[in-house]
Amino acid sequence: MTLRLLLVDDNERFLAVARTSLERDGIEVIGTASTVAQAIDRAGTLRPDVVLVDVALGSESGFDLTRQLVDRYPDLRTGVVLISTRREEDLADLIASSPAVGFVWKAHLSARAVRALVPAGGS
Repeated sequence: MTLRLLLVDDNERFLAVARTSLERDGIEVIGTASTVAQAIDRAGTLRPDVVLVDVALGSESGFDLTRQLVDRYPDLRTGVVLISTRREEDLADLIASSPAVGFVWKAHLSARAVRALVPAGGS
């Protein structure tokens, strides 16, 4: 089953590159968002299996967004993955206390890395 993914990041260039890479490897990127408000709205409208959330969204927090997504859309409990240019060990405590199913360093972002964290078929 193809994973349907919402990609949340405040860097337009990263959104374009990540979308191309993930789609090339068989993940359907059904939308993108660059703010917390956009992400919450698009998650409700598009109903993705997976939401990739950058931990830093300008002045907004990806960690806060992760909590809001899981609270509003319980189906996403097994489908929110945090991403960052910072390494996992730099954010370990914050990642551990978040409801995200895991973390992927942006340098290693791939369809394989996402599928390794999300149950088959998404949420």
